[in-house]
Amino acid sequence: MTPLSSTHEHLTNQAPTVHSLKVLTVNTHKGFSWLNRRFILPELRDAVRTLSADVVFLQEVLGNNDRHGQNIDNWPDAPHYEYLADTIWPQFAYGRNAVYPEGHHGNALLSKFPILHYENLDVSISGTEERGFLHAILDVPGQADLHAICVHLGLRERHRRSQLRLLCRLLDRLPPDDPVIVAGDFNDWLKRAGRRLDRCGLKEAFVTANGSPAKSFPAQWPVLCLDRIYVRNLTTHGPETLYRRPWSHLSDHAPLSVEVRF
Repeated sequence: MTPLSSTHEHLTNQAPTVHSLKVLTVNTHKGFSWLNRRFILPELRDAVRTLSADVVFLQEVLGNNDRHGQNIDNWPDAPHYEYLADTIWPQFAYGRNAVYPEGHHGNALLSKFPILHYENLDVSISGTEERGFLHAILDVPGQADLHAICVHLGLRERHRRSQLRLLCRLLDRLPPDDPVIVAGDFNDWLKRAGRRLDRCGLKEAFVTANGSPAKSFPAQWPVLCLDRIYVRNLTTHGPETLYRRPWSHLSDHAPLSVEVRF
């Protein structure tokens, strides 16, 4: 891959400068509640819309599933990321990671700002679960290119170490002064990712505010710190774990939100 450039022609030159934005990350659990008891994607969409987030990072979001489409009455015709975007987020990107006979799922990004470019990087370890980094470049008025990277790391520590090395290589390719947000499901219950990513210049929102990552899993009784929001060349303010109703019943992960300032 060739290095990404910071010389894109911006699409929002006439808009007022944006000094802050709200970020949300949520593992959608393919649109089902804890233990797959109910299809709750319509409720999740309603809840996400109440937060007025500018950029939404999604993991385990379905692009297609023919079997569910035939068996569930209120299954949407559109891919789940497009259904969630609705009329609120005019821009969206999807990175297909896992493919199976009835469909596929992966990471997605919803944005109120133009997406100038995106690519999905396969970071799967051979013979195990499929994983990817969805890297998008956003055109935020008055700011340098904003790099938004949605991640979902593996379940095994050895695999996560390899994937974190790949993430740092991606970060090394970016213009050093451009703002960066990396968010998603890190599956890092051992809390070892921070030391590695600190060397790449990333700072985690909840660690900065509280000294520790957020407890986000399982959503109804969060005890494990699986989800993160990291930034570079930005500051974070007011990080929040959304673990109360309705959020506790809309996925197996509690979503995280934070204000990011340039």
